[in-house]
Amino acid sequence: MAEILSSLRSLMAAHSPPLDALVVPSEDYHQSEYVSARDTRREFVSGFTGSAGLALITKDEARLWTDGRYFLQAEQQLSNEWTLMRMAEDPAVDVWMAENLPEEAAVGVNPWCISADTAHRWESAFAKKQQKLVQTATDLVDEIWKNRPADEANPVVVQPLEFTGCSVAEKLHDLRGKLKASKARGIIITTLDQVAWLYNIRGSDVPYCPVVHAFALVTLNSAFLYVDRRKVSSEINSYMEENAIEVRDYTAVSSDVALLASDQLDSTSTINRKPKAETVGNGTTQAEGAGVDLVWVDSSSCSYALYSKLNLEKVFQQQSPLALAKALKNPVELGGLRKAHIRDGAAVVQYLVWLDKQMQDMYGASGYFLEGETDKKKKDLRTTKLTEVTVSDKLESFRASKEHFRGLSFPTISSVGPNAAIIHYGPQPETCAEVDPDRIYLFDSGAQYLDGTTDITRTVHFGIPSTHEKACYTAVLKGHIALGNARFPNGTNGHTLDILARIPLWKSGLDYRHGTGHGIGSFLFVHEGPHLISFRPSARNVPIQASMTVTDEPGYYEDGNFGIRLENVLVVNEADTKFNFGDKGYLEFEHITWAPYQRKLIDVSLLVPEEIEWLNTYHSRCSEILAPYLNENERSWLSTATEPVTVA
Repeated sequence: MAEILSSLRSLMAAHSPPLDALVVPSEDYHQSEYVSARDTRREFVSGFTGSAGLALITKDEARLWTDGRYFLQAEQQLSNEWTLMRMAEDPAVDVWMAENLPEEAAVGVNPWCISADTAHRWESAFAKKQQKLVQTATDLVDEIWKNRPADEANPVVVQPLEFTGCSVAEKLHDLRGKLKASKARGIIITTLDQVAWLYNIRGSDVPYCPVVHAFALVTLNSAFLYVDRRKVSSEINSYMEENAIEVRDYTAVSSDVALLASDQLDSTSTINRKPKAETVGNGTTQAEGAGVDLVWVDSSSCSYALYSKLNLEKVFQQQSPLALAKALKNPVELGGLRKAHIRDGAAVVQYLVWLDKQMQDMYGASGYFLEGETDKKKKDLRTTKLTEVTVSDKLESFRASKEHFRGLSFPTISSVGPNAAIIHYGPQPETCAEVDPDRIYLFDSGAQYLDGTTDITRTVHFGIPSTHEKACYTAVLKGHIALGNARFPNGTNGHTLDILARIPLWKSGLDYRHGTGHGIGSFLFVHEGPHLISFRPSARNVPIQASMTVTDEPGYYEDGNFGIRLENVLVVNEADTKFNFGDKGYLEFEHITWAPYQRKLIDVSLLVPEEIEWLNTYHSRCSEILAPYLNENERSWLSTATEPVTVA
């Protein structure tokens, strides 16, 4: 790390103008959460492997900002050259730079890797001391990264209508209607999942995310896809032509955004998409209506590099209309997600059956159902061992046997004891822990299937859980049930709902440092906006709406000891309530994740009758739904795991 920092500081000093600081974000050119290996610049310079964070390098300091999910992980991974900055506890990066960098300091950044919103916020913070944000012509990290992974030419594939439920023509028609309504003649689409969703294409450019590195520009008359042409087969070219989408080189997006800004892009199109004239009451066509002269841009996800090419007087800044359209799943997508989660639940149960047997046979554990001392003799005589990585590989193998499986949806969090307290722990073969029957085991995992993306977390113990562990698990379960059982009026946002999952924990003075729920894609990103359930202010921006998906995942983490999290995916449905105050209409959640909660970890005395009823009903349905996908031994195990809970 010292050599990397020294090399970067040399480039900073040689830059014109010389840089007082260099920002290295986590994001790629599309502001992605998960990035390809060649875009892990922040990880390369800092050694920190978490998915979220920002590195700042000055002439004599190196600091890394990350959120509460990664505090413990960052402490372990950062070398002595680095100082950890805890988001929401320490000053934000723009505040720190403004206060600690000298007057007129030059702060360098690759303008493709930060959003326009971020750049504007920093520039505002810099104004007081005449500091300036400098867009570097090249990425300085790339200049010193000698073994940077190559850019692979992974093929673009079509996502069939049987899974999307909506054609490209329908999506473009809907999008153009929203452009017209907002007086916009075009839009810049930069996020990878929105490009994939709009054009019904998928790829494999980013691990765990079935997307292709691409941009899209859409006008009232034309549509463009910007992608490495090596990834586009003749069949895909034909598909694009059929849908009136012109394929252009990935790098051409920069010059074409400039053409869009000057209203010259349509004239360069080789595909005539000009619609038939639709009069709007004054004899003019809809496309040529007065005032339709804006360019729609989502400045929270559009890179500063592209945003800088626009005429700011003719920019319509608002969240991309595709964000909400993608989040509101159609019946085909919802049907696919339900089916995918059933197959996924079967894989999780098969894994638990296998793991339970291994823990008893190899380690002498009392197992999933019983509480008893570990047979130390049996544990000591074993010739092989199970690790956090080998067991997670086994879980993947169960998923891989299921129909439509296309890989994992994120790196599996397979964590034992103290590692489970690291919220986004990523086990590595060389350093991971051995599975321990006397400690809590947490696994958070998911898969990509052609008909849906999954995400589930369960926490188990194969020995004797302590009274404290049971109390904490039960508090998490109570919050999980409270949120999942919520009924609420239309217009309610995720910031309001977040408290429901925390109240049972707060009663004991406990809490967790992550959000409670995120949207989930239809064979797309495992974390999907624009909605979320969280204490963060951004959760106020978009109300929870019918046909959205969202996770329900409260937790509790005790540093150096254990971690607990329970997670299901929910679908938002309209609720049939007795009354309808204010004529708002009410909503409720439907669980579509199916896997048992470990009764051994539940302190039933802490549950109220309604919670016991919910748990027993869920377990009964879980056994019924998954039984057809299991063999006789697995069905028998699940039947025992889902036996009704009763108060002693």
